[in-house]
Amino acid sequence: MAGFFPVFFKEYWSPGIDAVTTTARLGTVISISSLIMACLSPTLGVVADLKGFKKGFCFFFTAMGVLSSFWLGFIPMGGWEAAMWAYGIGFLGFNAAIVFYESLLPHVAPAKDLDYVSSLGYSMGYLGGGVLFLFNVLMYLFPHWFGITDGVTAVRLSFVTVAVWWTIFSIPLFKNIPEPAAERSVENVGRLTLASIQRLKETAQSMKAEPNIAIFLISYWLFIDGVYTVMTMAVDYGMSIGLGSKDLIAALLITQFIGFPCAYYFGTVTKRWGTKKPILCCIAAYSVAVILATWMSEAWQFYALAIMIGMVQGGVQSLSRSMFARMIPKDLSGEYFGFFNIVGRFASILGPLVVAVGVTVTGNSRLGLVGLLVLFISGSWLLMKVKEPA
Repeated sequence: MAGFFPVFFKEYWSPGIDAVTTTARLGTVISISSLIMACLSPTLGVVADLKGFKKGFCFFFTAMGVLSSFWLGFIPMGGWEAAMWAYGIGFLGFNAAIVFYESLLPHVAPAKDLDYVSSLGYSMGYLGGGVLFLFNVLMYLFPHWFGITDGVTAVRLSFVTVAVWWTIFSIPLFKNIPEPAAERSVENVGRLTLASIQRLKETAQSMKAEPNIAIFLISYWLFIDGVYTVMTMAVDYGMSIGLGSKDLIAALLITQFIGFPCAYYFGTVTKRWGTKKPILCCIAAYSVAVILATWMSEAWQFYALAIMIGMVQGGVQSLSRSMFARMIPKDLSGEYFGFFNIVGRFASILGPLVVAVGVTVTGNSRLGLVGLLVLFISGSWLLMKVKEPA
């Protein structure tokens, strides 16, 4: 998603099209998928709590993402429309599955271990993603090692390997993690829909009575907006300012393997420093990275920024998740993580649009990222007002 797709989208599926246009298209498809996810996730989260469908929904959307990844491997040269459809559907499937995956977190770890377990999860995710990505990069650089004719075929096969890898490593979740007990059974579809809408109203009202959660969610919306935008568009940005695809892919590998130990480390420091301070440090690092990116012109500079981002990316994600998990009622985790995800999805709508509009209006790819500083600064300011749960 972050490595091969932006490169392939520009050079293989959109040959002869200028960088500004492809950046705008990529930002648009991410925003549309995020909007659909934002509309679906709260209601689906309520239904998952009422009916005990957390794993069922997770399976459905995982399958959607897997099949979309498989589809990407068979789209011919110049097929940018099909590539956008496959990417958009896969993006939706991945992020929807994550809602229900994350809603299981309070059910598999006690409150005192949430920071550690959440960080360990992200740490292993970076390791697993890095191992597969390294294998795919070797396929691309040395296709003859694997009996592949050329690098293009290797990249197309890499999307297929993602589908296979994703399927295999989803099996332990669906096989071994028990489905949390449903709060109550509502059989009629109409009643279930009405119950979900009523529950959303009750949750919104409860957030008014618990402003701490509301402030955290607004803060999270602002700073994670910038984080997601950097994650999804970093390679596209590097290509737009003239860096080579091999340099960009190498930088992503650095981010993956730096992220593995650093995400784990962030889960161990919270017992001394709490959760909020490490999150603020991560946001500050992102702000510095955005400023430095506007001056970047050499590959080694992109490598340096990759190391910097890799050190904090897993930390800001995992600790935000575990801090929120400690703030919410355990039996309503699906519902609350539906809200948590809708905040993240609306963030993914705004951030890429900021970049897309910025590069379109100015005609300068470097200026597109500057607006993210406002999101990091305002998000940090609000986070400092949040009372951290014990």
